[in-house]
Amino acid sequence: MLTGEATYVGDVALPNAVHVTFVRSTMAHARIVDVDVAEAKTAPGVLAVTTFADLQGVVLPPNPMLPDTMARTLLANDVVRFVGEPIVAIVAETAYLAADAAEMVIVDYEPLPAVVDMTEALSSEVVLFAEHGSNVLYDAPLAEPTGFDGCDVVVTETVQNARIAACPIEARVSSAYWDDDGRLVQYLACQGAHPARTTYAAAYGIEPEQVQVLVPDVGGSFGTKSGPFPEDLLLGFLAREVGRPVRWAETRSEGQQAMGHGRGQVQTVTMGGTKDGRITNYQLDIIQDSGAYPAIGCLLPIFTKMMATGVYAIDTVECSSRSVVTNTAPTVAFRGAGRPEATAAIERAVDLFAAELGMDPAEVRRRNLIPADAFPVAITGGITYDSGDYEGALDQLLEAADYKGLRAEQATRRERGDHLLLGLGLSVYVEITAPIGNRAEYAAVRMEADGRVIARTGSTPYGQGHQTTWAMIVADRLGVPFESVEVVHGDTDVVPEGQGTGGSRSVQLAGSAMADASEKLIELARGKAADVLEAAVDDIVFEISEEVGSFAVVGSPAVSVGWSEVAAAEASAIDGDDSGASVSDADAAGGEVLLEGVADFVQSDATFPFGAHLAVVELDTDTGKAELSRLIAVDDAGVIINPLLAEGQRHGGLAQGAAQALYEESVYDAEGNPLTSNFADYTIISAAEMPSFELLSSETPTPLNPLGAKGIGEAGSIGSTPAVQNAVIDAVAHLGVRHIDMPTTPEKVWRTIQSHATA
Repeated sequence: MLTGEATYVGDVALPNAVHVTFVRSTMAHARIVDVDVAEAKTAPGVLAVTTFADLQGVVLPPNPMLPDTMARTLLANDVVRFVGEPIVAIVAETAYLAADAAEMVIVDYEPLPAVVDMTEALSSEVVLFAEHGSNVLYDAPLAEPTGFDGCDVVVTETVQNARIAACPIEARVSSAYWDDDGRLVQYLACQGAHPARTTYAAAYGIEPEQVQVLVPDVGGSFGTKSGPFPEDLLLGFLAREVGRPVRWAETRSEGQQAMGHGRGQVQTVTMGGTKDGRITNYQLDIIQDSGAYPAIGCLLPIFTKMMATGVYAIDTVECSSRSVVTNTAPTVAFRGAGRPEATAAIERAVDLFAAELGMDPAEVRRRNLIPADAFPVAITGGITYDSGDYEGALDQLLEAADYKGLRAEQATRRERGDHLLLGLGLSVYVEITAPIGNRAEYAAVRMEADGRVIARTGSTPYGQGHQTTWAMIVADRLGVPFESVEVVHGDTDVVPEGQGTGGSRSVQLAGSAMADASEKLIELARGKAADVLEAAVDDIVFEISEEVGSFAVVGSPAVSVGWSEVAAAEASAIDGDDSGASVSDADAAGGEVLLEGVADFVQSDATFPFGAHLAVVELDTDTGKAELSRLIAVDDAGVIINPLLAEGQRHGGLAQGAAQALYEESVYDAEGNPLTSNFADYTIISAAEMPSFELLSSETPTPLNPLGAKGIGEAGSIGSTPAVQNAVIDAVAHLGVRHIDMPTTPEKVWRTIQSHATA
C-alpha cells in the first residue's frame, strides 16, 4: 500500500466494463410523484436506466432483528426518507456519460415534514413509516428503577454523542459480472468476503456456491463497509441487464451523504455515591438515532448497555434505551460500535461526580476500580471480564505523565489569570472484542513443493496489515523464513469459509486459527519425517533452533531433516500416487498440495482489552480554541504479536477519538439537508492538529486463546474521546463550567465561557 503496489477494487481491470451512477434524493422526506427518465434513456452512451419498477428477482435481504414494517428497498419506491437515497441507477459507457445522463432525470416530489432531532422523533408527530405507526424501533425501559435515595451525592447530565462520518480514504466501490457458468462474480471493498457472499446469494435467490466474492486491498472501513450496501447489491442486476461487467465508485460527497454514519446517541447519565467518593449507583438512559432505515445502528444500545459498567465496581448499574428513525443517513457500525458510547457516558459521569465532591478525578477513579485480583469477574449484563489490571494502568499513566506536576502548572496558570489555560482529561476504559456471534475463524497452512508456505485465512483485512501478522505467526511456529509465507484471503472460491474482520476479532480468532493450523501441519509432517528417518512417528520431535525448524528422532538430535526434505519426500509420494486426489485439490488453489493443516478455531468467550488515557489541552479563553498538546495512552490488548502494527492501530484510534471530541460532527438543518456533505464542511483531523502520541506498554494475557491476545483495533478511539472532552471541560471548570457537549468546537467553548462570565 505504501509503495503504490496495492490493488484496490477500483484498480481491477474488467474487459468491456461499463459504469453506474445513481440519481439520489435531494429531499429528506417526500413522496415520489413521478420519475421522468425518458431523456436520460436516449442520452449518449447510456445502456440502461433502472428504477424501482424495473427491479425483478433481486431484493434487499431482510434482517430478522429489524422490523419488516421499516424495510428498505434497493431503490426508493414511493417515498424517500433521507437526502442521498438512491432513486435511479444509470449504466453508461463511461462514468462521465452516466453522470451527464443523471442530470437529465426529473423527479417530481411531494414534500413531507422531516424529523431530524432524535428526541423529537420520539413523539412520532412525523412518522417515517406509516405501517409501523411510530418512529420507535426498540423500547427497553427500566422495569423498576432502583433510584438514588441512599446516596449522599447524586449528579445527572444529558450528553450528546454526536453523529459522525467514518470517512475511509477509499469510499465505497464495487464491480460485478456474470461468468460463463452463470455465476455472479462480485468485487467488493468490505470487511468479510464470506458474509458478503451469503448476502448476495439471499438477494438474488441463488445458492452461495453460485456467487464468488473477491475482496482485494481495501482503503479503510472502520465498520462502515462491513457488508454490501443497496448500491453494491444492485450491480449484479445491472450487469445482467446490459450483459457486461459494471463498475461503481461513489464520490466523496455521495459517501458523506449515504455511506452511513456512526455514534448518534443522546445519553442521560445519573451517578450517585458516598461523600468519600465511592460510586454506588449508576443509571444510563439512551436515545439512539438509527437514521432513515434501521441497520446495525439501531442495535448499538445493546453494546452500550453491555459495557455500561466500565472499569468500576458499582453496586447498581441500570440502563434503558430507545432507538428511533429520523430523516438522516442510516446509522451503521463505526470503530467500536456502541462501546465508545458507553465509555464516553460513564467517564463523563465520573468527572461530574468528582467535581460535585470537589475531589480529583484520578482519585475518584482509583477508589472505584475493579481490583486486579478479582478477575475473571462477572459484570452486570451477563458478561465476564477475562483479565485486567485497571489500577496498574492508571498508576503507570499518571507517573509517566507527571500528573501532579501538570496539576501544579494548571493551578499556576489560573492564579496568574492566563488566557491560555491548561486542561487535564482522564479516561480509564474497558472494551469488549469479538463481542457477539460466531467466535470462530478458518485457517489452512500448506507446504508447497517449492518450499513456499501458503496460509489461507477466512479473515478479510482492510488496511490493518493482517497479512504480515499471519505470516509472522506461521513462520514462528514452523521455523521457516518469513518471506516464504504467502497469505491468501478475500476470495470465496479459494478460501472455503470465513467470518471476516470486525469487532477487533482478527488476531485472537484468525491469528489463533493460523497458529492451530501450523501446529496441525507440524503433526502431519512428523509422519512424513518418520518415513524419511525410518523411525516411529511417536519418536519424532519437532524443534526450532536459530529460527529454523527440523524433525529429529528422540535421543538422536544429530540426525534430523528439515522442511525441504519433508516436502521432497511428500512430493515423491504424490508423484507415485495414481489417485490424483492431492493434485486435484491443489489445482483449485493454484499449487501442488503436499501437507496442509486446517483449523477452525473457536474461542469460548469475548475478551476485554483495557487501558487509561490522559489528554492535555491548552485552551485559549479569547477564542475558545482547545489545542491538544499531549495524549498519553496505556492500551492493554494482551500479548502483542506485531508491536509496529499494534502501534499503528493505536495511533489511528487516538486520532479518530480526539477528532470526535474536538471537531467531527455530521450536521443537518431542520429540513434534513446535510450541511457537512464534503471535506470543506466536515472537519477531518490531520497530523497538524495532533501531538506526538506517548504510548505506554502493558500486556495482560487472556486465557481464552493460545496467543493470549485481545483486540487492539478500537482501543484508541474508545479511551481517547472522553479523555479529550474531559480535558477541554477541565480547562474551564474553575469558571463554573460543568459540561460541554462534543464536539468541543471553539465557537461552542467560547459561547460557554461567555455565558458563565455574564452569569
